[in-house]
Amino acid sequence: MSNRLDGKKILIITSNTGIERDELVKPMETLSGFGASVVHASSKGGTTQTFLQDTEKDKTVESTARLADVNATEFDALVIPGGTVNADTLRQDESAQRLVKAFVDAGKPVAAICHGPWVLINAGVVEGKTLTSYPSVKTDLLNAHAANWVDEQVKECPANGYTLITSRNPNDLPAFNEAIAKAVAAA
Repeated sequence: MSNRLDGKKILIITSNTGIERDELVKPMETLSGFGASVVHASSKGGTTQTFLQDTEKDKTVESTARLADVNATEFDALVIPGGTVNADTLRQDESAQRLVKAFVDAGKPVAAICHGPWVLINAGVVEGKTLTSYPSVKTDLLNAHAANWVDEQVKECPANGYTLITSRNPNDLPAFNEAIAKAVAAA
């Protein structure tokens, strides 16, 4: 890997369970490999439980902070992994909503994959955006006044003063991670 993200700090937010393993682990590994400092904050802090395809319990991953204790001003970008339970829990978490809004208000890149865009709906930040997601989230996004939903590996949308990067599922992770790295390097 390269050091193109040296000095950059990226926040990945999750609940404490129901996280799609690769959508957490692969961005952590890839972005760290590019030189970024990656912080994983979860709802309660401590141990988080990942799953494979929402049904098979997989490995646990330690988070290094609690959502309530982190501030968007300390970071260059935000990443929201999927996993149905993870995203559904985060969309109801006040600290997660606060963080999403703060990143958007500061014009910093926000990335969400799979069911992760559910969190963006509850934060009220998808209006006018063109994005992608897991297909079952499409109707929710359009009902929240997203400009358009596309079936693409990765979609970068600079509308409304911040770059939103979205992808559909774990198969899109290489393109998703590359788009995040590109946006963070340019920020």
